[in-house]
Amino acid sequence: MNEIFVNGERYVKATESTTEWVIIRTYSAGVHFGVLKRREGKEVELTTARRIWYWDGAASLSQMAVDGVSKPENCKFSVVVPSITLTEAIEIIPCTEKAVKSINGVKEWKS
Repeated sequence: MNEIFVNGERYVKATESTTEWVIIRTYSAGVHFGVLKRREGKEVELTTARRIWYWDGAASLSQMAVDGVSKPENCKFSVVVPSITLTEAIEIIPCTEKAVKSINGVKEWKS
């Protein structure tokens, strides 16, 4: 339970804030990479976020979260947005420092 009522007032449990870099796979909005600011149920908020449109050089998102990508020139990662709220997160994968450096090193994909 995340809320209680006391004397008619509603109190909601605060969510923890982190500076953890993660890869998020959503139900219908694709894959995203960024700093996990907040998670509440299936809703997550990322800061310094990028959409992962296409990747090469990692067999899976799990490998990307551990090793990064070995073929950054073939990857299509969006521009960085300051913040994004994703409402249907189905997978949250913490990233290693190696992966964060690799993913952040991929050139922004623009048309």
